[in-house]
Amino acid sequence: MTPTPDTCLRIRDLAAEEQPREKLRRRGPRSLTDAELLAILLRNGVRGASALDLARRLLLACDHDLHELSRRQLQDLTRTPGVGPVKAMQVVAALELGRRREASPHRDLPLLCDSGSCYRYLRPLLADLHHEEFHLLCLNRANRLLGAHVISRGGTTGTVADARTIFRTALQHGSVTSLVLAHNHPSGQAHPSAADVRLTAKLGRAARDLDLHLLDHVIVAGPRYYSFADHQLLDGETG
Repeated sequence: MTPTPDTCLRIRDLAAEEQPREKLRRRGPRSLTDAELLAILLRNGVRGASALDLARRLLLACDHDLHELSRRQLQDLTRTPGVGPVKAMQVVAALELGRRREASPHRDLPLLCDSGSCYRYLRPLLADLHHEEFHLLCLNRANRLLGAHVISRGGTTGTVADARTIFRTALQHGSVTSLVLAHNHPSGQAHPSAADVRLTAKLGRAARDLDLHLLDHVIVAGPRYYSFADHQLLDGETG
């Protein structure tokens, strides 16, 4: 069978201004499509498929969802025909670098004043995990982040949040006044369980006894999140 022109087209067969590297040099990275950026990472193709073809295959395998691509492990990526271990590692390394850039502390203490800002901070830490983790954010009176702590790690269906560990950790920060609780749902279900609601109410009462304010409990579910504060559930009410 004769291969189709699209399958055999090499990047160097494209017009110079349409070749990903040349396009990046001339117009900047924001002018490139996701496939073109991935093609630059992959560097070269294989017999019968250009780097751009391989990039399109990778994106097709995750329904063109970069969040889903970030969750893929090496063995997942190498299932794509033409993508070997080295190319898979190049993609994983680039995505991890982007994740770390999002999570790295800024010169100023991050301001976490609502559920949206909390989620933006937490997303690179929790969104792509395949197991549950429970995190604690400690804030000062101005809602600036004093410290972020991993309280526990669990399996795919749950983790333990020990109240003594949470408050002992929070009180290490002398100027702490507010707390944000956070955990992830690897299933992508952005809704609290009954146990989540009970735990939040219990920790909220304990925080008040220590003169601390529970600002929110955020569940990170991939590209979505659930805020207990937004749903008036911090005290266990139905919201």
